Amino acid sequence: MKTPSTATTRRQSSEAIISLPRLQSHYDYAEAQFETLLETEGLDQKLATHRPIIQVFERTLNQALATAYTDTSSSEAAQRFLHRILYRINRLKLFWYDELKHYENERSNYLRGVREQIEAAWQTWEMNFFDMPALKAIDVGESLAENAKKDLNPEPSDAGLFFRDHAGRAGYRRLLEISALDGLVEASQLSRMLGGVGNKIHSKLTKLFLEEYGGGRLSRKHSTFFAAMLNHFGMQTKPEAYLDAVPWEVLAGINHSFLLSERKRFFLRYIGGLLYTEISVPSAFRNYLAAATRLDLPQAAMGYWDLHIKEDVRHGQWMLHDVALPLAKRYPDDAWELVLGYHQQRLISRRAGEAIARSAHKADADNLETA
Repeated sequence: MKTPSTATTRRQSSEAIISLPRLQSHYDYAEAQFETLLETEGLDQKLATHRPIIQVFERTLNQALATAYTDTSSSEAAQRFLHRILYRINRLKLFWYDELKHYENERSNYLRGVREQIEAAWQTWEMNFFDMPALKAIDVGESLAENAKKDLNPEPSDAGLFFRDHAGRAGYRRLLEISALDGLVEASQLSRMLGGVGNKIHSKLTKLFLEEYGGGRLSRKHSTFFAAMLNHFGMQTKPEAYLDAVPWEVLAGINHSFLLSERKRFFLRYIGGLLYTEISVPSAFRNYLAAATRLDLPQAAMGYWDLHIKEDVRHGQWMLHDVALPLAKRYPDDAWELVLGYHQQRLISRRAGEAIARSAHKADADNLETA
């Protein structure tokens, strides 16, 4: 192992004391440069002419990758930068009914390389939380059934208790701001998994998707209920209007769903993650519903939570008995990936829930200071 030079040590020490606001500004600038690249017509053919911009972006990207998965105080800012970049690339896989020119670089080799560079470092870090040999030796059916039963009615988390018992109107609004990024385009990643051969498993996934999309009726689509909550507060209903409020932990959940749904080799992991989501949503949303009730909000301001509490109990059972367990029998050698997907989604979701609660708590505190 090489011994760092004095100059290297001084530089690292200097970097370590950069204030977080200054560091965030540094990342914001690099993200703005990346946005310029995204909007460049025919990006792959113009890399040479955009070399100065690319150098600024890539230098910051490499710094963030070296920092994000450490315990330094600047790792959170690096995580935020990386997941915002990754999200900006991933969202090109969905159609937003905006200008067609925005999709010019959808298949850009350069963007694909950036995505894979971030995903490789991030997923390596995520996998370190799991004992892979133990997962491969587990009884898949028994594990999924036991975990599903436990996560349907779990002990309340600190984040859940905060919303149930303490969140104010400012905190509730912050919850809506953050959740809007996913809630207004709900189940879109599932659509990426429905192409292919028809069978009983495929049919059940299609049925779940159709229910999420209101059976083709916009008035019944789940995202319409979310928009109604935003409308009650006079908030914007453009899907990405509150992107800047979204913590990296929530972006990570969205990016994780993109990763798994875009790679058919990860089909079992995706299904395991979707099983956890459908099983756990009712208990999480009961706390949000309790917050809205305690704040004396009308049905329009809480209908999305109520709808999911009622429907996702059923969806969770579909996912367990009609999708996950049949897949475990169909792919016995790889069935452990269902368990990995389940536990990985649990970790990512809990991390996101805690981040949302912290942000909502801060919104309430800031509101008290300005009142």
